Amino acid sequence: MAYRNLTSQEIEKLKQQGCSSESWGTLWVDEKFTPEQIFNAHFSGKVTLGVYSETLTIPSLGKHPAGIWNASLKDCRIGDNVLISNVQNLYHYDISHHAVINTVQTVTMTGETHFGNGTELEILNEGGGRELLIYDKLSAQIAYLLVHFRYQKNLIDKLQRLISDYCESKVGTIGHIGPYAQIHNCQIIKNMTIGEGALVEGAILLEDGTLAGCQEDPVKIGHGVIAKHFIVQSGSHIDDGVLLEKCFVGQGVRLGKQYSAEGSAFFANCEGYHGEAVSIFAGPYTVTHHKSTLLIAGMFSFYNAGSGTNQSNHMYKLGPLHQGILERGAKTGSLSYMMWPCSVGAFSVVTGKHAANFDASDFPFSYITAEEGKSQLTPAMNLFTVGTRRDSEKWPSRDRRKDPQTFDILHFDLFNPRTIGKILNALSILQNLGEKSRKEQEFVSYKGLVIKRLLIRSGIKYYKIPVAIYLGQCLLEILEKTKSEKELKEILFSIPIKENTEPELWYDLAGMLIPKSRLETCFEKIVSSKTDSVETLLLIFDEVASHYKADNLSWWGHLLKKEYGVYPSELNKELIIQLLESWKTNTVKLNNMVLKDAEKEFDPTSQIGYGLDGDEALRKIDFEIVRGTYDENPFVKKLRLENNQVETRFQAAINALKIFRLT
Repeated sequence: MAYRNLTSQEIEKLKQQGCSSESWGTLWVDEKFTPEQIFNAHFSGKVTLGVYSETLTIPSLGKHPAGIWNASLKDCRIGDNVLISNVQNLYHYDISHHAVINTVQTVTMTGETHFGNGTELEILNEGGGRELLIYDKLSAQIAYLLVHFRYQKNLIDKLQRLISDYCESKVGTIGHIGPYAQIHNCQIIKNMTIGEGALVEGAILLEDGTLAGCQEDPVKIGHGVIAKHFIVQSGSHIDDGVLLEKCFVGQGVRLGKQYSAEGSAFFANCEGYHGEAVSIFAGPYTVTHHKSTLLIAGMFSFYNAGSGTNQSNHMYKLGPLHQGILERGAKTGSLSYMMWPCSVGAFSVVTGKHAANFDASDFPFSYITAEEGKSQLTPAMNLFTVGTRRDSEKWPSRDRRKDPQTFDILHFDLFNPRTIGKILNALSILQNLGEKSRKEQEFVSYKGLVIKRLLIRSGIKYYKIPVAIYLGQCLLEILEKTKSEKELKEILFSIPIKENTEPELWYDLAGMLIPKSRLETCFEKIVSSKTDSVETLLLIFDEVASHYKADNLSWWGHLLKKEYGVYPSELNKELIIQLLESWKTNTVKLNNMVLKDAEKEFDPTSQIGYGLDGDEALRKIDFEIVRGTYDENPFVKKLRLENNQVETRFQAAINALKIFRLT
């Protein structure tokens, strides 16, 4: 683009419109520039101006012509059809076309900065040792590797080198405000990169950061926000007096209502309101909505924090060195407390105050309660709750990300190789505890927990339900995709199986499910000399994720061998029918137990407080007007429909099998 100096007539016109400059010779303009829309502007240093011919539509101002009014600019490049109005100080910034800066005290750069890239978070362990370097293309999976695999020195060294190189490429002395971005009624914007379409309205201070939005999914920053040394990815909204210090905010996140966070990372679709976070790894869908809730030095994902949830990471010895792990789908009840270190299994619920350390990582879908000063585990009981089922179904529909490039890889299956693998561990542990316990024992102990001896047998029985469902579901999906016996055999023979091996260990990398062998291959690719950028890292994870269904099927084949002594290629008709019947029976059984739990929401106890000053009949009427009836509840109707569909799918598979020999 060609720029020129102002003509003497243009300089005179600008002076008449209240403009001034330390040196008109350092003011450069587009060939088609006209001065009609520049009023009361002061220029210093090198300033480049574009063309201001359009009328912009701005939510807070209505229609307003592009141009510059009442502003002081120094060393800036102002793109075409920008609106700058009532800005006291605009120094060292590149303003892209159609951007708006309206009623802002200061937009300035104060030297060299990385715009939040390379900020080091003391995450998960507040005392250090798991430092996370943040940058604007960070994913939950890359962060997980950096934080949890510190013992893989070559891996960590390579990741840190790639990230450091990327962060160095972001260093600059000129700030940037992207196309169509809008900044209104703010105080201080300092050392910032603000992405395309971003809306910043009423912020008090944004310093040393990046708002990395895009046209399809811009970032929004609202009133009273103070944020320093931070990254915000696309589609995230931060509002209502939020305080951030050294934080990473991933895609589709919502933070508001005076939430405060320090040294923490929030990945896809997290929500934080009212409370406080310190040094947490908030994996996707971590949700905390309560003012009295403190999350500290913990790892969470698909998590819901009850009001007053709190943890301690300091034993007043060597400092705040302890950490806690809550696996996917865990919840904490109101006023729950845990003293780190603790580990909670997937989809488990923790209630009460726990003043001792425990490890429940091998017991998914459990209750952990505080009973007479002890942490009591009730295995498998959270399998049958309405909350668990609703959570697993709602997450996919609540993915807010609209950016064409999503960074965090998410798998939503409730029963998957990770959770079923943990259930197999739990079955083995419970069987061993049952065999070694004495009949006179009321409780047995395990890793800081106590388990009622009489509940061991029921725990084993309940844990077998999801195993049967998983085995039958995978088989049913194969059958539903095949149209002939030949095709079925081809699929069964093609499933990759390693002879004489146990089902492989799977990891949950903050939302992404991956087998150990695939993860090790991922490590090798990262360490390879061919991996030379953070963009390549993202491609590696995308490629690995593309194998999820095949890896899941392979794991199913190994589990089939473990449980029934046959490989998929050895399945006969009788065993297929047996697996399908077990799937049908256990799926309906599980659904009916969930329905039974849902029924409690409509019993007389739940109707307390309805029909004030009336009799029981009025109470029931009032309750049904507000809450509806059990039979008409959408969740109940959906589960009942699913039971019918289970029978339909089962019969269809059985009918298809009649023409197969499969001997």
